[in-house]
Amino acid sequence: MAILSILKPHPRPVPRRAGDVPAILQQGFRPFFQLAALWAIVSVGVWLAALGGLVEIPSAFEPLVWHAHEAVFGFAVAAVAGFMLTAIPNWTGRLPFAGWPLAGLVAVWLAGRGACLLSAWLGAGTAMIVDLSFLVVLAAVVAREIVAGRNWRNLVMVAAIVLLALGNAAVHAEVVFGWPLDGFGRRLGLAVLLCLITLVGGRVVPSFTRNWLVKNDPARLPAPFGPLDRAALLVTVAALALWAATPDLAATGVLLLAAGGLNAVRLGRWQSTAAFKDPFLGVLHIGYAWLAFGLIVLGASTVSGHSLLAGALHALSAGAVGTMVLAIMTRASLGHTGHALTAGIGTVLAYLLVNIGAAARVAAPLAGATEPAIYAVSGILWVGGFALFLVLYGPMLWQSRR
Repeated sequence: MAILSILKPHPRPVPRRAGDVPAILQQGFRPFFQLAALWAIVSVGVWLAALGGLVEIPSAFEPLVWHAHEAVFGFAVAAVAGFMLTAIPNWTGRLPFAGWPLAGLVAVWLAGRGACLLSAWLGAGTAMIVDLSFLVVLAAVVAREIVAGRNWRNLVMVAAIVLLALGNAAVHAEVVFGWPLDGFGRRLGLAVLLCLITLVGGRVVPSFTRNWLVKNDPARLPAPFGPLDRAALLVTVAALALWAATPDLAATGVLLLAAGGLNAVRLGRWQSTAAFKDPFLGVLHIGYAWLAFGLIVLGASTVSGHSLLAGALHALSAGAVGTMVLAIMTRASLGHTGHALTAGIGTVLAYLLVNIGAAARVAAPLAGATEPAIYAVSGILWVGGFALFLVLYGPMLWQSRR
């Protein structure tokens, strides 16, 4: 399946454009995976400093809104851009989006991060225009390549980028125009990311698990894609769409519970215990488990009215999104730079730091007086995990494929 190709090692480099293209600009994953990791570090570092009263965030957004916005529309969107721009040549057979056009797109992303951070000084309207430009240009680039390559089935990826752009616009509109949207844009952005995990992860996790088990334990293979998988995907999309629009409805909570349960059953059919023998597989299973768990907790919070919302949102964002982003960035970086798919101790430690940090953040509201300290520890662990990615994988992303 074409959507899996970005995570598979390739025997030959992707064709390059004419001229001498620096390695960092040869494919989209090279700059954007590094930027995603860098922003995971910087944005959380700024947020922790603000929580500790050390700095004031000079943004037109409220501090909590800025933190949530940058997690989705800064960190995660950079990872999505790297994924899609690298997958396009495999989907279409066309040359990669590379060179100075890629550098320009990187500059637009960087401008958006700076504009949002400094929007109290620059003006909220200016920040909105600068920040929205990135997703608009990315959607145009991806759409052009997919249409030119007549790869119609992956147009759903363009729809995902457009929905992310609409969510981002809604977050800005609350500040610029004073629209009472009650966090709709942030929910829509997270919902789109979770739908992508359900769609892409629902193909990647069992496919790679099957490939590994065929070689190592052929008696235990994941169940093939079937009606349960379709039901899980449809119910998850419906539940997240309803949550984005009407988060407090009891029906929303029931549908979220159903989505979480279906995804848990789905994961249970993928031979997770056998997959944990390979860290690259195990982390994918953990990321998907965070998705199922977070949906269940979010649904329970909605139905019961208990204050589980913060834990549920961090299970889905720091847990599901953070783990899946790190898993894909490590695997794809190795495969597309010509390195063996071997997870060393540093990579395993990065996985552990991000997941333990996510677990600590989810559990923090239950910690009583130590809650602020656990917030800090959680953030430090998260920063450490992505810092390890930059240390271990940054050098290979700056060098030509070996």
